[in-house]
Amino acid sequence: MQNLAPAEVLGAIRTPTVFTRPVTVEPRFAVGDTVVVRNHNPVGHTRLPGYAKCHVGIVDRHHGFFVYPDTMAHGRGDNPEHLYCIKFSSFELFGDRGTPNSWVYIDLWDSYLDPENGS
Repeated sequence: MQNLAPAEVLGAIRTPTVFTRPVTVEPRFAVGDTVVVRNHNPVGHTRLPGYAKCHVGIVDRHHGFFVYPDTMAHGRGDNPEHLYCIKFSSFELFGDRGTPNSWVYIDLWDSYLDPENGS
């Protein structure tokens, strides 16, 4: 990691960074696929919200191929992955505290997901 002098910080945070990468692996999921969120418990940084683990959702959108923040945050490289928007019913995530006709959309990386049928 690069250490910045205090005077360099403002310029660094205002410099646009491109996180998209050329696709080198085809996406595993398509819009409409049903997926299960893995019970993924890495040490350190993750973008996976704990309340989504082990829940079933539907791929609503495929955003593209991007730097994987879980490794980038620890200086272990870009390791790009596909990023999907997954749609969950509020009942799926929050049980009887859910609201009818209410959905929660979460952007999740490919490595957080498995097909619902396990194949």
